[in-house]
Amino acid sequence: MRTDIMQYYRKSKTLVNDTRREPTKSGVIGLLASAQGRSREDEIEDLVELEFGVRVEQRGRIIRDFQTEKTEKGKSMPLTNRYYLADAAFLVALSGNDELLISLDSALRSPKWPLFLGRRSCPATLPITLGIHDEYEDVRDALCRESWHAASWYKRRYHLPDLDVACDAHEGEISQNQADTPLSFSMKQRRYANRAVHHFRVPNPDSVHSEEVKSSDSMGFPDVTEESSVDFMFFEEM
Repeated sequence: MRTDIMQYYRKSKTLVNDTRREPTKSGVIGLLASAQGRSREDEIEDLVELEFGVRVEQRGRIIRDFQTEKTEKGKSMPLTNRYYLADAAFLVALSGNDELLISLDSALRSPKWPLFLGRRSCPATLPITLGIHDEYEDVRDALCRESWHAASWYKRRYHLPDLDVACDAHEGEISQNQADTPLSFSMKQRRYANRAVHHFRVPNPDSVHSEEVKSSDSMGFPDVTEESSVDFMFFEEM
């Protein structure tokens, strides 16, 4: 997923709409559902069950948009500060049922409805799918080994930096809870559940002399970092 501007909601009860530094699972599932032409009332359980991970290809920068709104009757609404990511790029890996992945890959190549990155004012640049891959063991292996997909200007400016990754956490891992697992996109009642997210950093796969990723646990996954800060890649469930 490569964008000029995007916003990924982090729930806020104030008049400040901030943004995460990487795509949320709910945002990605909403984009996939839109590509397939699903309505807000359709079931999304099969999409929720996909294993999900995202790697930050280029960090981008946060910009602020000051907005005013009025109702149809002309009543002024509270002033709002909205924050967006600009010049950011991400690699998303999804694992699941073969038939579903083939369907999603096809839908992303020819989406039923327009695809947005968080808000309607942030359209996705097509094509955004890298196809279905079977050379990786799982989501984490793909995000550790897949080549770096940053823009050429970014690669010239930042020479082979380590890359941040956020994945569905495995049992026993150090994780952070995010309320970004969608249970329903219905306009009558949108519902979300918590998701345990494991953050870590990997050496840039384009570096020939990268050191091996240091293990943070017995499973051999990378060390957790305190910082949490699309192209899509699908591969068959093992």
